[in-house]
Amino acid sequence: MAYNAVEMKDWQISEAAEVNMKTPEQWRDELGLQKDEMLPMGRLAKLDFLKIFNRLQNRPDGKYIEVTAITPTPLGEGKSTTSVGLMEGLGKRGKNVGGALRQPSGGPTMNVKGTAAGGGNALIIPMTEFSLGLTGDINDIMNAHNLAMVALTARMQHERNYNDEQLARLTKMRRLDVDPTRVEMGWIIDFCVQSLRNIIIGMGGRTDGFMMQSKFGIAVGSECMAILSIIKDLADLKTRLNNITVAFDKSGKPVTTGDLEVGNAMTAFMRNTINPTLMSTAEHQPCMIHAGPFANIAVGQSSIIADRIGLKMFDYHVTESGFAADIGFEKFWNVKCRHHHPRPQDAWRRTQGCRWYRASRCVC
Repeated sequence: MAYNAVEMKDWQISEAAEVNMKTPEQWRDELGLQKDEMLPMGRLAKLDFLKIFNRLQNRPDGKYIEVTAITPTPLGEGKSTTSVGLMEGLGKRGKNVGGALRQPSGGPTMNVKGTAAGGGNALIIPMTEFSLGLTGDINDIMNAHNLAMVALTARMQHERNYNDEQLARLTKMRRLDVDPTRVEMGWIIDFCVQSLRNIIIGMGGRTDGFMMQSKFGIAVGSECMAILSIIKDLADLKTRLNNITVAFDKSGKPVTTGDLEVGNAMTAFMRNTINPTLMSTAEHQPCMIHAGPFANIAVGQSSIIADRIGLKMFDYHVTESGFAADIGFEKFWNVKCRHHHPRPQDAWRRTQGCRWYRASRCVC
């Protein structure tokens, strides 16, 4: 049903729509999924993408619809609202439709922009879970990313404290000789914390780390989040997490997570993040939420994994690109489509002034 978006706030529309929100068991029956293909988490569920994809891999792909925008504003330009509206409109016409959107960051959610659930009747529900961490993917990404920083700073401490013979005997590791002025990676937290952008760490004694300048960034700006959006499976995740450049040594050669022998442990932290979370529009069409990298500093797309199974599950699969056409849409074509291969049949562009333009049969 349609709600009065003039009189009701988004959270009130979500609350009303949640009364008839489908349970994981109802979604399983409606979407024709097997019992072991859904991983219930409270009133939500993750989808076991590999089991679903392997079962449906011979099914023809559905139509691939991409939403972008021009002239973005600080409060957002309406891409999520457009995407959800397309899902609801196609659903109203009796089409088998679903979609995939990015997970919102706690930084914008708790700042001036707010959440990214759409708006009015074109809304993702349940809005509270969507806005506040969902099923834990961002938390897992923070643990994986910060583990790499723990490994790096501990290694720098040990290399300062021990000579080569002691280092080999005590740690079984070779000297990496990291240049403390060329540490590229920082720590992450899922808030906008200006006071942590430039910090000094390792103050204290020989057992208190390595003293140097460091930094905090926002969680969705992590390379781990960017990797989640473009991987194809767990093996791909493991390979990429072992090849992140965290610093350079004093001769200018890159020092990677593989050199630190931490990439596999990072993969263990992120093992559950590879499965999309199934949510609902306010009119009860299915929508997957998966990955959430920024577009200005990363790829700005929801995941290839969600698109792969969405194109098998739905006749019409809707997704969007972050920021505007000059950033997110460009990366959709030149990064996501090149990794993913399917090309969208339609692209929708959102502009200021509530005017709509449609470009059909785009060619990558």
